[in-house]
Amino acid sequence: EHYGYTLPTEAQWEFVAAGPDARAYPWGAEWPAWWEDELCCNWENRGPFGTTFPVGSLPAGGSWCGALDVAGNLWEWCADWYSRTYYQVSPALNPLGPFEGTEKVIRGGSWSNGYYDRDDPSIETGRLRCADRDCMEPVRQYDWAGFRCARTD
Repeated sequence: EHYGYTLPTEAQWEFVAAGPDARAYPWGAEWPAWWEDELCCNWENRGPFGTTFPVGSLPAGGSWCGALDVAGNLWEWCADWYSRTYYQVSPALNPLGPFEGTEKVIRGGSWSNGYYDRDDPSIETGRLRCADRDCMEPVRQYDWAGFRCARTD
């Protein structure tokens, strides 16, 4: 807050990742045939580096507005509390999430779980889709979760 930053809301995070045309993945509609395109670090440390990596290492996987490494690497915290049913009652534009809860929304997928099936990438790459979401308790620490700052202005 001191520097004018906050966690993005879930709606802000998804808009930066998917864009106005609601892309499936930050780079477009399709998952690449394999890792030749170096678009993201997937799960179980599969990907071009075999480990987590600094932001900006895979510019080909950037989103429509230039946000980098939005899919894979680490789950990213959002400001919103999590509710499985919130989107059934939320406003259509810029929903702010429930006012309270026990878990916060996380987005973007992580290196920590799942696998990549070379013959059918849709099996696990769905966890890296822009619209995929999960949750976790904000009172705990996780080595597979990080954050991305958003400006408050």
